[in-house]
Amino acid sequence: MEVIRAPSTSRPAPQQRYSGIAWIGRDVTAMEPSRLATFHAQFNPGARTAWHRCPFGRVLHVLHGIGRVQRRGGPVHEVRAGDTIVVAAGEWHWHGAAPTTFVAMVSTQERDPDGPGTEWGEQVTDAEFERPPRATAIRLPDEDRVASREPGW
Repeated sequence: MEVIRAPSTSRPAPQQRYSGIAWIGRDVTAMEPSRLATFHAQFNPGARTAWHRCPFGRVLHVLHGIGRVQRRGGPVHEVRAGDTIVVAAGEWHWHGAAPTTFVAMVSTQERDPDGPGTEWGEQVTDAEFERPPRATAIRLPDEDRVASREPGW
């Protein structure tokens, strides 16, 4: 077991991968042989990532605020504190804050130290970002997902 203290500072998100003002907390990678990595991000109103995809997918969890997410070709979804977004492996997507509110998210994903990491694409246009969000449906577990087990704690 390893306890990692919360960082006292964050760093500005790189502008070639983000629009608007966003801050990224420290990236933490689990101990080997785990390939799990996690970080947190705080987005100012209207800030968002560029289009990107992750080779093993990603799980986003909204800590506070209201945000937006979209997969390429799909509708824009509004997400709120407590929501979890599961992004499929290789799926082009973006995420960020709603136009008038902050949002904070935790991102968790697998990493292959010998393989490609996140692939970054073009910036999300204002027209893409400003599409009216659709009501987000809650997806319940189904046959193509492994049922979660009760936590062991």
